[in-house]
Amino acid sequence: MKIFISTGEVSGDLQGALLVTALKHQAAAIGLDLEIVALGGQRMAEAGATILADTVGIGSMGIVEALPYLWPTMKVQKKAKQYLKDSPPDVVVLIDYLSPNLGIGSYIRRHLSSIPVLWYIAPQEWVWSISPRNTALIVDICDRILAIFPEEANYFQKKGAQVSWVGHPLVDRMQSAPSREVARKTLGIPPEQVSVALIPASRGQELKYLMPVIFEAAQIIQAKLPEVHFWIPLSQSAFRSQIETAITDFGLRATLLENQTLEILAASDLAIAKSGTVNLELALLDVPQVVLYRVSPITAWIAQHLLKFSIPFMSPPNLVQMKPIVPELLQDEATAENIVFHALELVQNGDRRQQTLDGYREMREHLGEVGASDRAASEIMKYLKLNVAN
Repeated sequence: MKIFISTGEVSGDLQGALLVTALKHQAAAIGLDLEIVALGGQRMAEAGATILADTVGIGSMGIVEALPYLWPTMKVQKKAKQYLKDSPPDVVVLIDYLSPNLGIGSYIRRHLSSIPVLWYIAPQEWVWSISPRNTALIVDICDRILAIFPEEANYFQKKGAQVSWVGHPLVDRMQSAPSREVARKTLGIPPEQVSVALIPASRGQELKYLMPVIFEAAQIIQAKLPEVHFWIPLSQSAFRSQIETAITDFGLRATLLENQTLEILAASDLAIAKSGTVNLELALLDVPQVVLYRVSPITAWIAQHLLKFSIPFMSPPNLVQMKPIVPELLQDEATAENIVFHALELVQNGDRRQQTLDGYREMREHLGEVGASDRAASEIMKYLKLNVAN
């Protein structure tokens, strides 16, 4: 039996790898010979998927920001559609990745309509819903949506989709995370050191729009807290040179490490992070954080004035219950001064820090139990078993 999985970006590769591992395990348990072919990245490959095209480095957020990736994305889409036509799988799983996966899903519905399509981690139309057409397309494409947030499940059910809420896979991933003590020992962090994680980029555009303001804020914090040291997990090897240059330019006492993200996060007293999956990882590790995001001024103007774009929250910890657990700074509010204000408050104000930790604990109760990846895999396996039976 064959499954085709389509996802992109660093977070999609991570979620895809967790799913591939669960699928392989369940297939082995029933003696099913399972092949998984995917659009994804190295983590999915290491989990056992055959990567048709690497999509980790071609993701973007925003209108102007997407332009450099149009041609690479079109090439990947063409390759994927040709593969699906020549070697139809038994099940297709789409993970997040709105526009590319709408293209692939629509192609399947038009030309390979007998193939079941499941969307695992639906795009966040349920948060911002810029286009009712996108929501309608997602519902039309899918035989089932495997939701990770309760609000995501409620939204798509109301729109007519078949939905299973499986819980959040990061709850599974955090089971293998080190404790704060173990992480600090691994990284050689002395007890008196204030450790701050800086997470500036998982997309190329974020090196331009987020890293400078995050590092400027870090520079100010360093002047105020002589005992501070910054730790930066490297999300893509291609970013190393730019980040190392910026560390030097801003004069930061910082260590850049690859393949030790969980250790860095778990060891930290605070994080200053771009909005994304990493925010939920930090929350599950009880690390207070300041979250920010910026796009190009042109994209921001179009979103605000033409698309009337408005969202209640942008970071996963706040989206779980639609409550403000962590401070969010979007576009013009994402200044070094605002970042420093919230960062120092979370480090120095015990009540504010405890408020965040209490919010995290309440949030966890709404993420589901351990086993989200297994539950998602079980839903997918049902469709494979139907094909076997037929």
